[in-house]
Amino acid sequence: MGNVNAYTERAIELMMAYAPKVVLAIITLVVGMWIIGGTVRVLKASLAKAKVDETLIPFLGNLSSWLLKILLLISVASMVGIATTSFIAVLGAAGLAVGLALQGSLANFAGGVLILIFKPYSVGDLIESQGHLGVVKEVQIFNTILLTPNNRRVVIPNGVLSNGSVVNYSAEGILRVDLVIGIAYKSDITVAKQVLLEMMQANGKVLAEPQPLVAVTALADSSVNLVVRPWCAVADYWSVYFDTTENAKKVLEANGITIPFPQRDVHLFNESVA
Repeated sequence: MGNVNAYTERAIELMMAYAPKVVLAIITLVVGMWIIGGTVRVLKASLAKAKVDETLIPFLGNLSSWLLKILLLISVASMVGIATTSFIAVLGAAGLAVGLALQGSLANFAGGVLILIFKPYSVGDLIESQGHLGVVKEVQIFNTILLTPNNRRVVIPNGVLSNGSVVNYSAEGILRVDLVIGIAYKSDITVAKQVLLEMMQANGKVLAEPQPLVAVTALADSSVNLVVRPWCAVADYWSVYFDTTENAKKVLEANGITIPFPQRDVHLFNESVA
């Protein structure tokens, strides 16, 4: 019975000693989480008002939130009586173990940070990388989401994007359409070049500057090949490509210019058998 009374008294002493600290720590935790939430919202609003890239805003908000929460937990642990040096050491050891286990994910995270900072591409850009061509729909912390021309969703890790080559077709705002059209050797090259140039200039989606180009590029086996190169906005690329291909045939035929196709002459010899 004496032991029970001793344990009870000890428990009461501990409660009297630590109960105020625990209550204060809980209050600090609740109030701190509320303040962190408000601070992050203000930060995001300020970034949006400063016209920071839309992809960067949630990343900075989440990163700030986690850093503030870690600092808050360390402060609460110190209030309860936990040695913060030991607590930080445990967090460091845990962070090292997690880092070794998730090297690939950390590389993608670092790649995402580099992409968001240096902006080799942004949401809405048409890019090509790792064998995929598509419009950037979203830049996440670990991955970049592309939407291909045939509406396929491609997820590419940011690590390879930040360390590999990326072709950004939207960076300059305009693109050149490259076509090769062959005409017969007997056709008038000057007339063909003139009608093709006028055809491109009549297309409202073809830019006046840089000027469209028509030039002889090769004297092939069965045709004189002309390069046809109009310039257009990125969004008009496929429209200009298809229109130019179709209209080139129409205007060439309308002006008596022949578009040849591969032909083969076969000679038959009739040899009498002795």
